[in-house]
Amino acid sequence: MASASESDKETYSDSGSEISDGPESEQESDSEDDCQVYSKQPCKYYNQGGCKDGASCSYLHVCKYFLTGSCRYESNCKLNHSVGGRRSAGATSRAQDQSAASNPQLTDGRPYQWQINDGKGWKDVDNDYIIEAQYSLPHSKSIKIYNTPFGAVNIDFKRMKVCGKTLRVRRLDDGNTVWVWYCTLNRKWMKYGEKTSKGSQSPVKSADIESKFQSNPNSSYSFTVGGETFEIKFPEMQQLGKNKKRKVTRRPEFRKQQGAAQLAPTLQALSLGSKPQWEFEGNGGTWHQFKHRSGSSTECSVTSDEIERKYQQNPTDSMMFKVQGHTYKLDFRAMTQINQKTKRKRKIRRVLV
Repeated sequence: MASASESDKETYSDSGSEISDGPESEQESDSEDDCQVYSKQPCKYYNQGGCKDGASCSYLHVCKYFLTGSCRYESNCKLNHSVGGRRSAGATSRAQDQSAASNPQLTDGRPYQWQINDGKGWKDVDNDYIIEAQYSLPHSKSIKIYNTPFGAVNIDFKRMKVCGKTLRVRRLDDGNTVWVWYCTLNRKWMKYGEKTSKGSQSPVKSADIESKFQSNPNSSYSFTVGGETFEIKFPEMQQLGKNKKRKVTRRPEFRKQQGAAQLAPTLQALSLGSKPQWEFEGNGGTWHQFKHRSGSSTECSVTSDEIERKYQQNPTDSMMFKVQGHTYKLDFRAMTQINQKTKRKRKIRRVLV
């Protein structure tokens, strides 16, 4: 298995993070194809000087060192430094930032690796499952990580760039990622193939779209609903109908790896809204929002917003609060609240509303 980085990697710590989950406009036209991962590998014959299959070759005719970000010839290289054909200048820049992700055999055995390059080589981001967890959510636009040698680093998921700093970011893949397709419906993201709130189900499955995308990322996928034909254009990442266009996105299905075992309950609790809200499970399985409730029998010392601020500082930390004089511990890692006297536990969750 090929490796994209040195054996003795440096790592960054991102124990704190902030995420951006703002609502998407269905009329946005930004392309996300450069942030996605292609499954083909570079052609070894092309890299050795020539491939007899030419354009019909099933492998990528691209410099293998370009894919790993280590081509010493850079712009003077005689081999192709682009995947997916001709692009605009801005798109080419984004594609180069993501070039390492176009070969799914680049990780060191882990499901994925997030890395940052400051001009001196690619280095792993520590605890990158936090980044991956947010990237797997279709509405997440960005994440800010802390405690790096460069201070706070803001990663834009849509363009796969570091904002405001001369740094580069990339996501490596082991080739086993399940990619999920979503489109906007009533300003929320809906997975292709899932039932809507009205019970209707999309006739097209996410896996079918992905299969077509893998065969040709510059093509499109068409399907028919109620006599009307819709087209998903991969380069523009849009679904076009007769009178409407919708935003489309492609995100990885989150996979746990060592160190991320306790993150799954958080992800499972997330809905596709825009504002984080913290809730606890009451008697009978009913969920209630954390708020002061002054003068009531459930008067609480913290609000949902205060919990969110603490969580943003460190998603694996905990905090203490009181309800009518009783002290509780809120454990972000275990997603529970514990009565410090009785040791009774209740489930908590973080949802987007």
